[in-house]
Amino acid sequence: MLSFRVNISIFADEMRKATDKIQEQVPGRSEKEAAWSAAIGIQAADGLRTSEYLWQISQKHISGKLSLEEAEDQVKGYYFERNSQDLGDPEKEDADKAAVNIAKILLTETLDFSTSGLKSLDSGIFEGIYENAGILRDLDVSKREWVLGGDIASFISVETVQESLVQCISDERSFRYSTASTDTLISHLSVFISRIWHICPFGEGNSRFTAVFTLLYLRLLGISYKNEIFKNDSWYFHNALVRANYRNIEKNIEYEPIYLERFFRNLLLSEQWDLRNRYVHVRPAAEWSNQPKANKNTSAGQVQIKQDVRKDKQRDKKQSSKEDVVIDTKPQIIDISPDFLPEFVDISAEPEKNEEITLDNPNILFLTVAIGEEFVSVKDIMERLHLKGRDNFLKLYLTPALDSGLISLLYPKSPRHPRQKYLLTQKGIAFLRALDPEMRARIERHLASLKA
Repeated sequence: MLSFRVNISIFADEMRKATDKIQEQVPGRSEKEAAWSAAIGIQAADGLRTSEYLWQISQKHISGKLSLEEAEDQVKGYYFERNSQDLGDPEKEDADKAAVNIAKILLTETLDFSTSGLKSLDSGIFEGIYENAGILRDLDVSKREWVLGGDIASFISVETVQESLVQCISDERSFRYSTASTDTLISHLSVFISRIWHICPFGEGNSRFTAVFTLLYLRLLGISYKNEIFKNDSWYFHNALVRANYRNIEKNIEYEPIYLERFFRNLLLSEQWDLRNRYVHVRPAAEWSNQPKANKNTSAGQVQIKQDVRKDKQRDKKQSSKEDVVIDTKPQIIDISPDFLPEFVDISAEPEKNEEITLDNPNILFLTVAIGEEFVSVKDIMERLHLKGRDNFLKLYLTPALDSGLISLLYPKSPRHPRQKYLLTQKGIAFLRALDPEMRARIERHLASLKA
C-alpha cells in the first residue's frame, strides 16, 4: 500500500500565497475610481464627452453592483436599443464604449511594448467602435486644430508609419531612465510621447490612444503619477501634443514642447501649472501669453519609482466595506469657451469696429442665446429652445442664423458629419456680449420657464 505524508505547514503557506496573489489581482475601490476617472476624462483628448448614463454605470461598478463585463454589456444594450429607436447619439456612443474599454484595460492589462502590442492596445480601446481598430492606418491624416488658430496639423506619411513606429520603439528601449535626472526624464518622456502621437499609427482616436498608452507605459516603467490630470486635463494634453509637433517658419512658430513638459511635471511631480488651453494657443491674448504656476517653489522635485504596490492594495482592502459608497468619477466641467474645439473653421477674425449688427428675426436672437459660447448639436439646440419640429427649426432658426454669419459649422466641409455641431463666430460672440444684459436675462428666464 502506498502512503503519503503531507507537510501541513508548507501546504498552508503555499495556499496562503496563492490566495494573496488572487486577492492582489482584484481591484479595490480606489483603483476602480482611478480607472473610471481617467477613462471618462480621456475622451476629451479627442473632443468627446461621455453620457450621464455611462457615469451611472461607472458608479455601479465602483460600488460592486456590476462587474466589468456586466457594465460593458449594459452599455452595449443601452445603445442597441436607442439606435433601434433612432434615438442614438454617435458621439456619446463612441465616448461611452471607449470609456468602458479603457477602464477595463487600466484595471486588467499591462503593456506589451512592441508594434504588435500597440496594435493590440488600439484594438482593445476601440473594439466595437471602429472597424479598423488595431490596424495601422493606410491613409494620410491631417486635421484643423483650434490651438493652431484653425491651421492644419499634419502627421507622418502613411508609407513610413510601420518603419517609424519600429524605430521609435527601438530608440526608446535604449534610453536609461534609472540614471536620468528628473528634468532629463521629463524632457525625454515628452519627446517620446509626442513622437508616438505624431506617427499617428491608427486612423481614429489618436489622442485617446496616446493617452492610454502613456498611462500603461508609465506603469510599465514603475513611475508613479497623479491620475487626476487625465481626468481633468486631457484636452490640454491633446493641444500640448499639437504644439510639440507644429512648426510654421512663415508665422515665426517653432516646435514648442514646453507645454507637454508642464503637463508631465504636474502628472509626475504634482506641480501646479495652470493647464488651461488658452495658454497653449499660437496666438494667445496678451493676458494669456504667460502660463502661471501656482506653487512656484513647491515642486516635489523627484519622479517617484514604484517599488512595491502591495501596501497600496492592502490599504484598499481595509477601506473596502459592505456599504455602497458612491465615488465621484465625473470629470470637472471642461472650459469650452472657446478652448474645447476639436476642429473648426477659422473664426478668429474680429468684426469691423464700426459694424452694427442688427436682427430682424427674433428667432436668431433666441438661437444665439441658446448656443452661448459653447458648441452644440442640432439636438441640443432644439432641446434648449424646447422645439420639436426639426424642419421648422432648420428653416426658421438655423438657416437664417448661418446666413447672418453669426454661427458656423464645426465641420464646414462635411455638413452631414455625424458629430456636426454649431458655434458662434466672432461676429456672433461680439453680438452676444453686446446684448443688453437685462434682455439676455429675460430670454434665459423665458427658456427656463418653458423647461419647467
